[in-house]
Amino acid sequence: MALVLVPLTLREARAYVDRMHRHHRAPQGGLFAIGLAEPPALVGVVIVGRPVARVLDDDWTCEVTRLATDGSRNACSMLYRAAWRAARAMGYRRLVTYTLPEEGGSSLRAAGFRLIGEAGGGTWSRDGRPRVDMHPTQEKLRWEVA
Repeated sequence: MALVLVPLTLREARAYVDRMHRHHRAPQGGLFAIGLAEPPALVGVVIVGRPVARVLDDDWTCEVTRLATDGSRNACSMLYRAAWRAARAMGYRRLVTYTLPEEGGSSLRAAGFRLIGEAGGGTWSRDGRPRVDMHPTQEKLRWEVA
């Protein structure tokens, strides 16, 4: 059977991410989510939200905050591309996302994204609000499609 895009609530997408993502829990919220299925099984999800970096939050940019799949062939690139089509249809002009340096980025390139460069990294913990890091804290790579 072929892979098909399916409507998905943020709650359903968050539950899938919590089960399947390699190194992150689901984000707190989001603008929208899209699922990918090989009927009847869900094989991947993408969650799109406002940019985490305040400097990118210009009302014209949104961010893929999580993408998780079961490893199905072409699932990631299909979800990235669907997220961009949906974001454009909603009036957004740019979609950004981040990967770890050891992740190749072939799915992003296949979906039309381009590598912008290194960004972010570090801990969210501060003296006034200590937190335990349960995610990778190294520099990330920023990708965008516009």
